[in-house]
This record gives sequence, C-alpha cells and structure tokens, in this order.
Amino acid sequence: MTTLSVLDLATVGEGSTPARALADTRALAQAAERLGYRRFWVAEHHAMDAVASSAPAVLLAHLAAATTRIRVGSGGVMLPNHAPLVVAEQFATLEALHPGRVDLGLGRAPGTDPLTARALRRAAALGHDTFPDDVVELIGYFNRDRTTHPTPTPGPGYAPEVWLLGSSTYSARLAAVLGLPFAFAYHFAPQRLDEALDAYRSGFRPSVSLDAPRVMVGVSVVCAESDDVARYLAGPSALQALLRSTGRAGRLPRPETAATYAYTPSERAFVREALASHVIGGPATVRAGLAQLVRRTGADELILSARLHAREHREASLELTASAWPDSSELRAASEPVASVGPSR
Repeated sequence: MTTLSVLDLATVGEGSTPARALADTRALAQAAERLGYRRFWVAEHHAMDAVASSAPAVLLAHLAAATTRIRVGSGGVMLPNHAPLVVAEQFATLEALHPGRVDLGLGRAPGTDPLTARALRRAAALGHDTFPDDVVELIGYFNRDRTTHPTPTPGPGYAPEVWLLGSSTYSARLAAVLGLPFAFAYHFAPQRLDEALDAYRSGFRPSVSLDAPRVMVGVSVVCAESDDVARYLAGPSALQALLRSTGRAGRLPRPETAATYAYTPSERAFVREALASHVIGGPATVRAGLAQLVRRTGADELILSARLHAREHREASLELTASAWPDSSELRAASEPVASVGPSR
C-alpha cells in the first residue's frame, strides 16, 4: 500500500508570527501522528517572510520530543549550505535521542536567494557543484568508513534513514547510482516527474541500505468538506505564487484577501497553471487525484504539503485526506515505530 506522509514549511500567514507558525507546526505533527501518517518532514528555507522553517535539525528535535511514534525528518537539508560532518553529527544526535524515527532528506538547492546563499556556507564555491561529493562524504560518516572520514559524534551506529530529494533527472540519477531512496518534488516540477522516475528506476544500483528502488512523490493537497471550499482555501497559495513571481511575496495571504484580489486575465492563466499539479477538492476528489498519481508513478509513498493560512484548515485537510485514503487502518498501522538501528545502550 502507498503510505502517506506530511511535509510542512511552518507557514507564516498574514497577521501571524514565526513563533506562532512554529507552534502550529508542532500541533500539526501531533495531529499527523494521531491520524496515522508515516513521516513528518520540515523544510529548509532562508530569508523568506512566509516560511519559519530555516533550521531543520533544531525544529526536528522539538517535534520528535512532542511526538512518540511518527518518523520526523528534513525535507530537506540543503547540503550546499552546510559542512557534511556537521549535518552527520546533528542527525546522528537526533537518532540517538529518538532511535528509529529520524529521516535525513538531502537537497541540492540553496533554499534562498543568491544574496543569502553567499551569507551561508561556501561562498567561494558558488557556481561549483560539489553536491555529489558532499553526499558521498556524508554517507561515509554513517557507513562507518573510517579510512577517509573522522568519527562523528555521538559515534558509530546512529544513522538516520537518508533520502535524496530532487526535481530533475540530475538528483534522480545520483540517487540511483548511490542506491538511495528518492523523493521527487512533483509540486515544484510536475513536468519532469516521469523522466526523473524513469531515470531513477532504470539506473538504480543496490546499496548497503537499499536493495530496490524506493520512490516518494511530493504533492500539494488541499482537502475540505467540498470542492468549492477547498478551492477557496487554496486561493492564498495561488495568490502567493503569483506575487512571488513578480517580486511582491510576503506572508501567506488570508483566504478572503485572495478571494477579492482583482486578477488580470494573464494572472488568472498563471494561477491556473501554478495549481494544475495540485490536488484540491473534497474527500472523493482528493482520493481520486492521489490514486491517479499513484497509478501514474507507482510511488511507494506520497508526501503531502499544503500552504493553508490557518492551522485548523491544515489539520482538517490531513484528517479528511487520511479518512478518504484506501485502507485507512493500514495507514495507521504503518506509523508504528521501527526497531532501533543504534547499538544497545
């Protein structure tokens, strides 16, 4: 069965604050656990008014402590911003604290604008792609390769589940060569979905951590009691995409702000295209849309994101989606904890 997970950005809505957004993310993680979702991932974005999630490892420590069973992870850590050893030690520490519950999703993009990227790691290396080498280095720490790697603290045996994230064939091929599970950002690059998954599956090489391809597909979902209500609640995300494209992005607008915005014909066309890959509607519509995506991709997992202004609407969307998804009881069973991969303590 294709399991469902959650990706959250700690969205800061119009009239809210980053502190409130982070508290909402904690509540959403607890709701996702209660509803039986498999994983709860958070993103890394910098210098964005509408996103409070800039330090995944810090936020994950908080979320893991506030939950008991659901896997928590990064979706993802943007590795060009960090030294691989630092990431290895952060996530090994999380795994030691919460054994068998930690995922490390790795991304290639800086997750910000060029000015902020220069303020982050490797300013001198901008324009030089070190991502494949960085991923190999990072995996080496977890695979106990001590011939060329120092021993990360807290020591060997504390390894998260590593995923490679991407929106192109570049990351798909790298995940295949390294034998890593692959998460594709369909919500970001829908036109590249089929090509990327084909490249991943055809080029996959078994590794010590994975013997067959494993695919997760990220999709934006808004589920409400009816199709009309869902479209209304999705309005802020559409408007923000438009404003961001013209350099006017701020915090996520309220639904009423989006509903009364005077779109030009060209702006309406932009919004229709921006939402074309989203799954928006009542429970039956969302179930059908997700099932179609699974049939198309053969995905092992779907990870759902929703840019909704109010926390209660995000929680309701998760609840309605979980209730509508086939074999809901099996979905809840899939959230049970796995055995620790760390040494006995």
